[in-house]
Amino acid sequence: MQWKTSLTKIENEKTFIHGQPLEDLVKEKTFVEVVWFLFKASWPTPAESKLLNTMFGSVIDHGVGTASAMTARTTASTGVSVQTAVAAGILALGNKHGGAIEGAANLFKGIPDGADIAAFVKDTKTSKKRLPGFGHRVLAHDTRVNILFVVAKEAGHYGKYCIFAEKIAEELAKQSSKPIPLNIDGAMAAVLLEIGIEPEIANGFFLIGRVPGLIAQIAEELKQNNGLRRLEESEIVYE
Repeated sequence: MQWKTSLTKIENEKTFIHGQPLEDLVKEKTFVEVVWFLFKASWPTPAESKLLNTMFGSVIDHGVGTASAMTARTTASTGVSVQTAVAAGILALGNKHGGAIEGAANLFKGIPDGADIAAFVKDTKTSKKRLPGFGHRVLAHDTRVNILFVVAKEAGHYGKYCIFAEKIAEELAKQSSKPIPLNIDGAMAAVLLEIGIEPEIANGFFLIGRVPGLIAQIAEELKQNNGLRRLEESEIVYE
């Protein structure tokens, strides 16, 4: 059985990634630069490195109250390994938490040039469809979006998908009785499309950014030595 790859080759006790010696990458490149190189087989400009770094930093952690952090910490409290607790946290990511990037990317990619965004939003609201990448449980306005789009403009990767995202957000604000902001998932989806990342792997970039946060949450849980996490009986309402 043969597995074909153009990513990594190991030969004469040396590792090559896209033809470049790993030793050189370790000595000369940053982690963010190598991540870009893995997916694009080209080196990012300094502005593009800043863009990817901003993207990862914007999702590194969002509090113990998130489903992924709660799951990771609860799992860690049972005495499992760190990797098991991290895996549990990752498995808690879904369409409503950290996993909306793929759906948002498909949404933006499916909007034709010149589309009537106001009518699109109206139809969506009439049919009561949920728009991936919009809305937030805690934030009425996600400032991370503004930061990411500013850096995307500096890197030359603010294009039609970012414009679609912001126009949809504007129409949602006009047509909705409550705040439904463009969230960081939606902003990441737009920027990832701009740099040529396909929707089916877009959620992976959230994982690259969030795993350090999950590990930090697990480390804090272990340090606090809270014991096994379990709901108190007073917190359980039997019906």
